[in-house]
Amino acid sequence: MVLERGDVGQSWRTERWDSLRLLTPNWLNRLPGLPYDGPDPDGYLAMSEVVDLVERFAKVSEAPVRTQTAVTSVRRTDAGYRVATSDGEIDARTVVVASGAFNRPAVPAVSAGVPSSVHQATAFGYRNPASLPEGGVLVVGASASGVQLAAELVRSGRPVTLAVGEHVRMPRTYRGRDVLWWMDASGVWDERYDSFDDLDRARRLPSPQLVGTAARATLDLNALSELGVELVGRLAMVRDGKALFSGGLKNVFSLADLKLERLLDSFDAYATASGRDAEVGQPERFPPTRVPGTPRWQLDLGSGEISTVLWATGGRADYSWLDVDVLDGKGRLRHDGGVVDSPGLYALGLPVLRRRRSTFLHGVDDDARAVVEHLAGHLSAPR
Repeated sequence: MVLERGDVGQSWRTERWDSLRLLTPNWLNRLPGLPYDGPDPDGYLAMSEVVDLVERFAKVSEAPVRTQTAVTSVRRTDAGYRVATSDGEIDARTVVVASGAFNRPAVPAVSAGVPSSVHQATAFGYRNPASLPEGGVLVVGASASGVQLAAELVRSGRPVTLAVGEHVRMPRTYRGRDVLWWMDASGVWDERYDSFDDLDRARRLPSPQLVGTAARATLDLNALSELGVELVGRLAMVRDGKALFSGGLKNVFSLADLKLERLLDSFDAYATASGRDAEVGQPERFPPTRVPGTPRWQLDLGSGEISTVLWATGGRADYSWLDVDVLDGKGRLRHDGGVVDSPGLYALGLPVLRRRRSTFLHGVDDDARAVVEHLAGHLSAPR
């Protein structure tokens, strides 16, 4: 039984902005037994198309979905678990937590210092430029969401300032192929969770600076600067109504550029070792990220220059309904490749659950097979 608090694909329907498209090309947007078979394999799905995909999968797989059924509690019993829902209680020997890793906006505590005259919004609630008050926007966060929102807002005519912290720089295409083709073909996405020296860090890496467009355009910080976005350092604090930004932008940019160079080097090595040099373009390198001449280190939020602070700072999981002692000190599930630290409890849909590809739609297939194999063993064991 699959329990869904709203309709199938609920979060894709209600927690995404209007122009958003998936970062993965369509040929990668496959689900178990349902490969992409549309007319545009190199395009990028809009949110309505993602909803259609998930609805289609639910029908094709004949999944026993109960919609409009919110889970309010899961607690252990002698026989397994009791699941309390908005439509009654269910007893189950096993439970799979597939509620996602980003249910709630992760708004930093410094938001409390933002003057009441300044509107605050998150990427979860933002829909389009018209949904914000007129005036300048401070976008906080320069991962995929932050760079996309900054670009959309500045193109709408808004003055935009982007607070930049650690980020992952990537070109949309490399040597004539989508950069995610390289990630897939070279085996980067096949790296297992138990092979990382620092798994916690791997699971917390920012999403790459990518956007899905018909032009397959690269949207990095250089592109944003050319559009007129002002780049400043990481938002360190808000004091007396002033946003204070950390220094060291040059170092932040240099680190992201260095990691990009290493990634491209690994792609080149793969192409040579696999004999595929002839089927892709020539190796290329990209200009370093340009550092603003005199980046501002503070911004008076009460001056009227900024009417909105838009938090593009990611999300966090909501386990408020999970009444089982399986969370660590930071509120994250304790699990080993999806096997949660409580017999009969499992997880799917978390970053680097079992492989790097776990973060994406096409990564669920291998993860689900491994988790279900363990779950089946649990059910068949003597009670």
